[in-house]
Amino acid sequence: MSEPVETDDDETDPQSAIDAQGEQRRAELDDRIFEHNAGDEQEGIPFVGAGPGDPRLLTVAGKELLEDADLVVHAGSLVNSELLEEYCDHAETVSSIGKDLEELIPLMRDAHEDGGNVVRLHSGDPAIYGAALEQMDALEHEGVPTYFVPGVTSAFAASATLRTQLTLNEVSNHVAFTRPQGKTLTEEDDHIGEFVEMGDVTTCIYLGTHAVADTMDRLIDDGHDPEIPVAVVYHASWPDEDVIYGTIGTIGEKVKDAGYRASAMVVIGDAVTGAGYERSYLYDGWADRGPDGDADDDSNETADNEQTDPAETTQ
Repeated sequence: MSEPVETDDDETDPQSAIDAQGEQRRAELDDRIFEHNAGDEQEGIPFVGAGPGDPRLLTVAGKELLEDADLVVHAGSLVNSELLEEYCDHAETVSSIGKDLEELIPLMRDAHEDGGNVVRLHSGDPAIYGAALEQMDALEHEGVPTYFVPGVTSAFAASATLRTQLTLNEVSNHVAFTRPQGKTLTEEDDHIGEFVEMGDVTTCIYLGTHAVADTMDRLIDDGHDPEIPVAVVYHASWPDEDVIYGTIGTIGEKVKDAGYRASAMVVIGDAVTGAGYERSYLYDGWADRGPDGDADDDSNETADNEQTDPAETTQ
């Protein structure tokens, strides 16, 4: 269990707690890194990824933790109410929308110290634009252990909806998770144009629905091909999911006409259409080739207990 860290600052101040935990992290690695894996149920408050929206896309680990919870602090309307009704109807639920760390940390700490099972429920995956670590650091500073439980992020739900892969041989070798410039990100820290310029990158833009038109205008001003495919998936996996297809040159106006200002995943790149990719090495006999690149004479044996499943090889 994490021990409280003494500082000269007011220990109730979350920023002081975050700073103290950061210093401790620089000094030495947390022993729990080597004691637990991502699937373990651990001591303390789990920060659970609720997934993109559909309750069925919650992980088994997340479902089990929610079903045992006494208090669930969730991300408000970013978490599908159907999920809360299905798995949290027995628990006290509190929305974190409109609450700052000064309110959230004592709420979760006190419930935990009173013996309750507390779950912090984030939308998508808490490791992607979730602001989870600052809450965890503040809790750890006060002696409350925490841990991550991964969730399905919206980029993966969008990929499933679009019936394509984010990576495709000879089309997209890389995936970039990013956000556009705005209140949080400065113009200098906006690298969307650089990702698009690389050509073989699928760029997934979070928190940028309101800025689709501006983002596309900047890409065109920077000389990018206006015909590059773009898909905007609103509320990926929710009942009201909507998909808008276009290009860098057309998608801004289409999203404006649809009236969406939030809660959409923007995907840029040729992988959006799933066209033009080359067959991979995985299923073309590569796994059966000998050291000289020639097919082994025994490669066509069909006995199940002697055949290697290509899916078990690594790419």
